[in-house]
Amino acid sequence: MLKIPRTDIEIQLQKVRDRRTAESNIVAQVKDIFEQEVRKDQQIQKTLSQGSGDQINTFNFELLESGRIFHLSDIEKICIDYRLRFLDSSFFKAEIPIEAISEIKKLEKQHHTSLKGFRIIAPSKLLKLDNADDPLLFAPMGNDYFYLVHKWGNDLHPLRKLLMWPFKYMENFVLVLLICSFLLALMVPDGLFSPKQTTTQFFIIFFFIFKWIAGLCIFYGVKFGKNFNSAIWQSRYYNA
Repeated sequence: MLKIPRTDIEIQLQKVRDRRTAESNIVAQVKDIFEQEVRKDQQIQKTLSQGSGDQINTFNFELLESGRIFHLSDIEKICIDYRLRFLDSSFFKAEIPIEAISEIKKLEKQHHTSLKGFRIIAPSKLLKLDNADDPLLFAPMGNDYFYLVHKWGNDLHPLRKLLMWPFKYMENFVLVLLICSFLLALMVPDGLFSPKQTTTQFFIIFFFIFKWIAGLCIFYGVKFGKNFNSAIWQSRYYNA
């Protein structure tokens, strides 16, 4: 009885490969491919670390994901709300993850281009120190539009927007100081300065408390070079 041998899929795979290329060339071809990928990774890392100014990338609009396209005004609002910065990738001091490099290579292959002019949304500390808060990498498209290339790291604290609200604009900050001063004035015991506190005396106490808090805040702001979110979201300077 004729016995049909079972098929070894590894042997069949080798036959297909050997028809495509000689076995002696396989190692050299694979080595060359890996070297090309390493060189490409190094070039992307160099572009990210050195920055490339205000350049524009050419995309194939048929391949773009609409959910990844953002206008500069959208980015500005988010940066002001959460006290973030939107700067050239050369200012980013933490390590760019391999997933971001892979996403750049994927986009470059799809759109037949070399991406440049990268920018990053990140907290100020992440642009100066190794931190782990939610950076977003963008590539410019022109006309103040940017394409989100990759997002990594941890999400921001859920209360960050609320905590940063006083620092959005000077008006917000003054309003918070007035509220805090008013609450502190209410906590001053009745009769501390006179047998019966009048409304006029209350507002005098409130005024002095406001001056005290405002003076401390101004001293701190000037000493450490702090500014409001609306003024620093594209600032390159550390003391802002």
